Amino acid sequence: MKELLEYLSRALVDDPDAVEVEQFEEEDGTVVLELAVGDDEYGKVIGRGGRTARAIRTLVRVAGAREGLGTIVEIVE
Repeated sequence: MKELLEYLSRALVDDPDAVEVEQFEEEDGTVVLELAVGDDEYGKVIGRGGRTARAIRTLVRVAGAREGLGTIVEIVE
């Protein structure tokens, strides 16, 4: 799931080297992925009205569900 999020995010931004994804696991087993991109790239990852961010979250959540894991994507600055 981390690799999927990195792949999708790098394809959206102009500076793919600035993409960073950190993975944490909560006590209940939920996987939390924190996505950080370059300062001027957040608009590209979030998209108009948050549509792109919602699509990314959906894809990663489905990939996690196929592996039997709950997944949350957080976009952090």
